[in-house]
Amino acid sequence: MGDEVADTTFSRENRQRYRDKVKLCLDVFARMLAEARFDPDRRSIGLEIELNLTEETGDPAMANTHVLELIADDDFQTELAQFNIEINIPPRKLEGPVFSELEETVRRDLNHAEEQAQKAHAHMMIIGILPTLTEQLLNGSALSANPRYKLLNEQIFAARGEDLEIDIRGVERLAILADTIAPEAACTSVQLHQLVDPALFGAHWNAAQAIAGVQLAIGANSPFFFGRELWRETRIALFEQTTDTRPEELKAQGVRPRVWFGERWITSIFDLFEENVRYFPALLPVVEDEDPVAVMESGGAPKLQELRLHNGTIYRWNRPIYDVSRGRPHLRVENRVLPAGPTIVDTLANAAFYYGLVRVLVEDDRPIWTQMSFSAAEDNFYTGARLGLDARVYWPGVGEAPATELVLRRLLPMARDGLSRWGVDSADADRLLEIIERRCVDGVNGASWQAAAFHRLYDRLDREDALREMTVRYREHMHSNEPVHTWPLP
Repeated sequence: MGDEVADTTFSRENRQRYRDKVKLCLDVFARMLAEARFDPDRRSIGLEIELNLTEETGDPAMANTHVLELIADDDFQTELAQFNIEINIPPRKLEGPVFSELEETVRRDLNHAEEQAQKAHAHMMIIGILPTLTEQLLNGSALSANPRYKLLNEQIFAARGEDLEIDIRGVERLAILADTIAPEAACTSVQLHQLVDPALFGAHWNAAQAIAGVQLAIGANSPFFFGRELWRETRIALFEQTTDTRPEELKAQGVRPRVWFGERWITSIFDLFEENVRYFPALLPVVEDEDPVAVMESGGAPKLQELRLHNGTIYRWNRPIYDVSRGRPHLRVENRVLPAGPTIVDTLANAAFYYGLVRVLVEDDRPIWTQMSFSAAEDNFYTGARLGLDARVYWPGVGEAPATELVLRRLLPMARDGLSRWGVDSADADRLLEIIERRCVDGVNGASWQAAAFHRLYDRLDREDALREMTVRYREHMHSNEPVHTWPLP
């Protein structure tokens, strides 16, 4: 939720006006879809990476305001906590040497940011969850100064009416209560954007949902939280629980969570926005002055700000995006499944796998989502998050199989085909997809390396020192930009 929000209190009248305005925006959106008022360019992709700031010791550095002042680049922004920042990479065409260009751009920008951060005695780190976070550090005082985070915190707890319960059972178990949403800030991710034709949005979203479990299995990078070894991608469980506005009674009634995988395949982006309006009360009922009907009827592109803000407080793992750029409205799928890291080249390998595979699935004569139940895709999602490279997932025509074998035998060739259809340079495609292949063959991704490194260090250090030492070594390897499957263990 990146929009600035000024209001600090909301009345019953605010909420009623907002509900009415959101419904009006939804009606306008339906008309825009029917009248095909969207940008036809379907080759644009974008990238956002959330980062952590760490001290020399590997502990979190509460310095994002100072670091952002030093970086002085609008592409870098605050995130939820003072040890988080985010970089937004301008969109570009999915063709030719796009991945080499992205790698060069992101590395250059992050190297510059690292140089500036060091002036504040901080270091950049790309990782799903920073292993050195503690309960003592991650509280309300850790939130960034931006007032929207304070307001969001207040509204979530006002809706919930009680403390958050975090209960994650993996290799070990963590069970705590939290009185702020600060633990959510532990979750740092990569968001892959793709501009899509409105007529094909349903197919793109369904395809992204179908492969989400496999994405997590091979890309997991968040095995630790508050000193405990939990899921291979603990970020999934943690994010769901730290933004849950439902007390136990509403959960028992089947009220839907604000972070969710979904419950059905769709035919149109309208399905998702309509669900947003039907199922979820407003968290931030801020009403703008725009008359979307008047703007549309005058030939303009309405911002539909209320609909967009509402969508921004419902955290789907594949989120529908409506936006306006250069006066033209467009639609995007925002893939939010993956954790940050371990390196830029690993991140781009994950991106190449995703974009290539989605292209083939969308164009398949018999779409994958007509061959598997939605619940099977959801089961794959949570299995991939819990077990990472050890996950067994379901795939039509294969049945249940190890995720690594499915990727090696079936999905990597499809991803290569998809990148070829996009016109991506073959050398780039081969280089990046080989990284995915080696992860599967060697059994090493970010999560498995962190766990193995920690256990080696834990043989001779206490738990906190082992986590710090592992974090520092991870950071050093991360800056080398060598893919994680090549990293030595301590």
